[in-house]
Amino acid sequence: MTSEQTTPQQNPSIVKPLKPEGFDLILFGGTGDLTWRKLIPALFQAFRHGTLPAGGRILGVGREDLTHEQYRERISARFREVDNAKQPRDDEFAAFAQQLFYLRMDLSKPDDYQALASTLAERNTETVVMYVATAPSLFTVVVEQLAAAGLNTPKTRVVLEKPLGHDLDSNRAINRTVRQVFSESQIFRIDHYLGKPSVQNLFALRFGNALFEPLWRRENIASVEITIAEELGVEKRGEFYDNTGALRDMVQNHALQLLCAIAMEPPINAHADAIRDEKLKVLRSLRRWTPETLNQHVVRGQYSAGMSFGKAVNGYLQEPGVPPHSHTETYVALRTEIDNWRWAGVPFYIRTGKRLAGREARIVVNFRPTPHAIFKAPQRANNQLVINLQPNDGLEMHLLAEGQAQRQTRTPGSSQTLAPVQLDLDFDTRFGSGRVGAYERLLLDVIDGRLNLFVRSDEQEAAWRWVQPILENWQTDSNPIRSYAAGTWGPPAASAMIARDGHCWNEER
Repeated sequence: MTSEQTTPQQNPSIVKPLKPEGFDLILFGGTGDLTWRKLIPALFQAFRHGTLPAGGRILGVGREDLTHEQYRERISARFREVDNAKQPRDDEFAAFAQQLFYLRMDLSKPDDYQALASTLAERNTETVVMYVATAPSLFTVVVEQLAAAGLNTPKTRVVLEKPLGHDLDSNRAINRTVRQVFSESQIFRIDHYLGKPSVQNLFALRFGNALFEPLWRRENIASVEITIAEELGVEKRGEFYDNTGALRDMVQNHALQLLCAIAMEPPINAHADAIRDEKLKVLRSLRRWTPETLNQHVVRGQYSAGMSFGKAVNGYLQEPGVPPHSHTETYVALRTEIDNWRWAGVPFYIRTGKRLAGREARIVVNFRPTPHAIFKAPQRANNQLVINLQPNDGLEMHLLAEGQAQRQTRTPGSSQTLAPVQLDLDFDTRFGSGRVGAYERLLLDVIDGRLNLFVRSDEQEAAWRWVQPILENWQTDSNPIRSYAAGTWGPPAASAMIARDGHCWNEER
């Protein structure tokens, strides 16, 4: 129901109270990149799958002067850019579009929030979701104005996109303001990696099976690698990215959340706070930085011109919106340890970057070799568990076995030689490609009020506290940022860092 329609409140002949209806989802930044690329397609998939609650209204908010129909037409046009399997048929979009509306707002003007309040008052919804998909600098503005307009009611939930702040102090300031307006149970700090099916399967693998728990400790695991690699550069987001960088964009949130999923202790139950309590313990156990480890165990890089997708591409400094002498990192690799009973002495390696040799996100758990070798085996052929997050979603188990060819060629008395084999579980093949995507899952969880896959304020602050010394060190570091050619795996210094421990990155084996 829209402001263009008559409501029972507007009709004096109807005196019975309104029956609660579905939900209202307000997308601040409703004409922005995240809304076009992720949020609206995810909501459509929920609609297609029949999981989007009935009676809902999706209200895009932006500064442009658009009618409801113009907003729907713009969304329809942008759907042509998504994967073919996710594009709606004409009849599907026509049905979905009945839930799409638009409201012009200047987020700095109190009167516009009163207009939003009037629009929301047209319906007696059970749930109101305020999704703040704006620049972090506007988070406190939006939240304070919502409170001033009386829109912070008990049925309201607020979703905050990352990055939540620019450093530790700004993160604390934002969280302080948000907690003054909303209770912690109403705040959904989103990290879409936690909604990925492969991450959910990681939790299932660890806490739903008895197979790995006896091995999941320092005595059996030699190292853990976390890679989040992108083939693309900063594209048209140069100005935004130059104020963010890879450490804030990927490490402080996505990579550390993956590290927590790997390293956390089993929670006492599946409730949100039980899970988040265990993740917080991991973050508090990360080894603190010293001047020596900051120089030895952190590598930052910036891509230069090179080849990507078989074409010559610009370096970062030639990208639109990037200052010509920028020192913003497009690549980070680091080594850390977790100082607790389970993980003491096990190195955890994290790397992420843009314009790398491939697009992939994966976690590699490298197991220790057998204590006594009775077979011949190739070097660096120890057991591995590989959790693939993108572009393929699945699990790989790397084992050693005797191959048929070796049995045929072995002579009497010769030593038995083992060769690597791989057990591969592709979740898309096994369970079908129509599984729930990350944003689809998370948006439905917000509407349903489930906090399990969202980040608590103390957890987030602990992550910022850990990366803050890196940021401060870079501010005073006079060494030039390391360059790497687009289409490679990053600066050679990152390979040297991990090689000092006798390891190498998974793609370089």
